[in-house]
Amino acid sequence: MRHLNTPSIAIARQSLLDTMTRVGWAPSAIFDAQLALVELLVNAWRHGATPAPVVQIISIDGSLRVSVTDESPVPPSPQLLDLFAESGRGLQLVAGLSHRWGVDPQERGKSVWFELDGAA
Repeated sequence: MRHLNTPSIAIARQSLLDTMTRVGWAPSAIFDAQLALVELLVNAWRHGATPAPVVQIISIDGSLRVSVTDESPVPPSPQLLDLFAESGRGLQLVAGLSHRWGVDPQERGKSVWFELDGAA
């Protein structure tokens, strides 16, 4: 398990890469997880009122859970797809790249997470 309190996408992506590589995930799954992580981080900065969200990476028995915690109690809500919009696709992307995703309220803010099953 890794906890990162970082404003850096590069550090978060590298930590996820290191964790997933160590337990044998396929490169395509790593790419998908990194993309989903970046979406959650950008949402935390944009909507979460948090300059340094906390990233948690947990790998247990071939499954992966990545969460990003920010200080806003407002849960994210997926937007309807608008082909001409410049934003609003992040949660749909996370849903498409992962097996599950969700939101857990915290004492201060919330954690938005996604999970992948099967390291390979």
